[in-house]
Amino acid sequence: MSRRRRFLAIAGVALLVFLSGCSVFGGGEIDEDDLLGEQDYDWDANATATYDLSVSSSSYTAVLHIENRSTLEIHQSDLFFGDDAVSIEALQFQFQNGTVANATHAGLNATEGSDETVIGLPARDGKVAWTASRSGKQWSTPVFVEGSHQVHLPESTRVGIPFLSQTSPGADRSTVEDDQMTLFWEDPDSSSISIRYYLVRDLYLFGAIGIGGLLIGIAGTVYYVRQIREAQQKREEVGLDIDYDDDDLGDSGPPPGMR
Repeated sequence: MSRRRRFLAIAGVALLVFLSGCSVFGGGEIDEDDLLGEQDYDWDANATATYDLSVSSSSYTAVLHIENRSTLEIHQSDLFFGDDAVSIEALQFQFQNGTVANATHAGLNATEGSDETVIGLPARDGKVAWTASRSGKQWSTPVFVEGSHQVHLPESTRVGIPFLSQTSPGADRSTVEDDQMTLFWEDPDSSSISIRYYLVRDLYLFGAIGIGGLLIGIAGTVYYVRQIREAQQKREEVGLDIDYDDDDLGDSGPPPGMR
């Protein structure tokens, strides 16, 4: 095999590996400084899984109730590359007695692979929490545990209006308290939850634009009708609007329109 063909073959294999999401350069223990980051979690949440998107515009928190498990595998779905690992921070675990441990605990750790992140748990029952990044007004997560789920949206944001928002699957119920909407699922009948929300101020903006467009349309229609009527009036004044059926063709008088 020539050197050129060998190079093309190696490049092709590397491209296939990259497209499959199996990077040979990824994986390994997550940086301890990231795992030890400080974060306040809602350990008293009643849902099996609670996600809070109001932490910041670039991150969210997750608190999951774990039963009879020694590890938790989490990932995020990518449209082109399939499953991808989640880069987590501020990893914590709450034991059943209420004690909270961070990643300094020997049994609590996380390893980031090419297509998933594996969290080692210090006990088989309890609650595990982490922080991860997000962006934009759309967020999604696979369903990692069975049971009820709730998602706290950022303040002054909503879902419910088509084209501006979408929730899949549809939430069983929602509440708004202190200008913050929370969505609830008793037990999601889907492998993932996806949410696209809008800012309340965006609704006012689109509403103002819509009303403005309607008023402009009405004004344009009125102006158009008025122009047509004025044109018809002018035609009548100069004698162009003639009804030939009423004219006597045998009359030798003045031409039609001049009588």
